[in-house]
Amino acid sequence: MGARPPHLLDFQDWTPERLGAILDNADTMLQVLDRPVKKVPALQGLTVCNAFFENSTRTRTSFELAARRMSADVLTFAAGASSVSKGESLRDTLEVLTSYKVDAYIVRHHAAGAAHLVARYSGKPVINAGDGRRAHPTQALLDAYTIRQEYGSLEGKKVAILGDVRHSRVARSNAELLPKLGAQVVLCGPTTLLPPGLAQMPGVTLTTDPREAVRGAHAVMALRLQRERMSGGFLGSLQEYADTYQVNDTLLKEAESGAIVLHPGPMNRDLEISSDAADGPQSRILKQVENGQAIRMSVLYHLLVGRN
Repeated sequence: MGARPPHLLDFQDWTPERLGAILDNADTMLQVLDRPVKKVPALQGLTVCNAFFENSTRTRTSFELAARRMSADVLTFAAGASSVSKGESLRDTLEVLTSYKVDAYIVRHHAAGAAHLVARYSGKPVINAGDGRRAHPTQALLDAYTIRQEYGSLEGKKVAILGDVRHSRVARSNAELLPKLGAQVVLCGPTTLLPPGLAQMPGVTLTTDPREAVRGAHAVMALRLQRERMSGGFLGSLQEYADTYQVNDTLLKEAESGAIVLHPGPMNRDLEISSDAADGPQSRILKQVENGQAIRMSVLYHLLVGRN
């Protein structure tokens, strides 16, 4: 299985066996979440810091609940209500938090590489909860887990990811993770939103043709169109984008029968995904949210339990 990596910053140091163990352990965590008392003592006595330097609702609350379900004390830090807004640096903020005897950090930051910086200076396990456009590993793990739940394995499965690939850390993390677990990834979007360098990743292909991307796919993921970043002339118009790249029932006819629909959220309904597809029988979007808590419990378990 290989040595246990000290952090989850991306998947570079993680073997398929270690990643599979996280997915396996999430099955146990889901059973915990189905109990009347949804709590285990695995992290009792430890303090986990939710250090969120970028706004988030579902990722932050999912991590916070995951840590509490495992009996950890949780320190939640939001940059907007802290000394960061007065000009304090990331390193100075980190030194203050470290003085509180924190045992692990969950870091979300608008700058790529910020989680690596925290890992370097804190000396504690760090989980990357999203850094710039670079990586969002726990989102990719919960996506992989949701697909595996459906098919029993990722081996030989085709996953089509459509939309704003350029600005998506979710797409990058999935492109890194899913081929390690045996899946084929097809990234699809307008040329302006499809960085050609991603085609060099093993198991990943790029296309601007949504029908080609979805044809024969076992899972189809729509990415949020990050409209706040569209001022650079990336699109002709939103309507043109929706007409071509929206995940909807018509496009899904190209996929495998019973293919599942995923979205990392939050959704722009009837832009990158139709309401029919988002709420239809093939959708596993709410299942992704439910699985997210179990995956984050499993990640915390793997990084913290049994570590001196």
